Amino acid sequence: MAIHPLAHVDPAAEISAGAAVGPFAVVGPDVVLHDGVEVLPHGVVFGPSEIGPGTRIFPGAVLGADPQDTRWRGEPTRLVVGRHNTFREGSTAHRASAHGSRETRIGDDNLFMAQAHVAHDCTIGNRCILANTAALAGHVEVGDRAVLGGLAGVHQHARVGRLAMVAAGSMVSQDVPPFGLVQGDRARLVGLNRVGLGRAGVASGTIKALRSAYDLLFGRAGPLRAEAIRRVAETWGEVPEVQELLAFVSSSRRGVCRVHGAPDGAP
Repeated sequence: MAIHPLAHVDPAAEISAGAAVGPFAVVGPDVVLHDGVEVLPHGVVFGPSEIGPGTRIFPGAVLGADPQDTRWRGEPTRLVVGRHNTFREGSTAHRASAHGSRETRIGDDNLFMAQAHVAHDCTIGNRCILANTAALAGHVEVGDRAVLGGLAGVHQHARVGRLAMVAAGSMVSQDVPPFGLVQGDRARLVGLNRVGLGRAGVASGTIKALRSAYDLLFGRAGPLRAEAIRRVAETWGEVPEVQELLAFVSSSRRGVCRVHGAPDGAP
């Protein structure tokens, strides 16, 4: 292992042979750093936390700090970070509270740009991007390959579905369905994330089915949501991505973001 003599590494930390800790970095007790982890100068990791192989922690980033939850009383909780994540300058990811799974969990290959924030009890999938100063409140769920633009914020317990795009500056208070594109305060659906779907290699026929399903589920003059779900299932229910969309909408607890231009009372 490569630990700079000016770094502070607690004796109770587990540092793999292939990990590196730079000058003035801090690694606390009950921290596990796997092979290839780099804690760059002034990076900080508190425990209990486990940081997966190949993850890079840039100067000023802080991982595993106490949850910002006024109900937390020091109960044992964790932060678990997967493989090949990047935490840029000043980004933060907190341990969980005692009011959930007791784990904040981050998948693989995610990019957290400068000042991005992951709060307690969040669950983040793989290959997501949180742009500069994007912030997740507690208990937020983010699906694979979702993108949050700069200054975007997500309300506690809300969900952002797979391959969704949250535009810069958006304030998300309700669930963002998979493959959706939202913007504004409060964030409203403005269409299908066709650019993201294309980059992900989703077939054109699938995108066409999703677009038709979106028009029926979220169209301003469409049927009530329950009837729309039934009709979408009957027409495009064999498409896995449509099944994923329907399951997400049906399981929403906070409600799904409304369509741009629809009245507040719209379904």
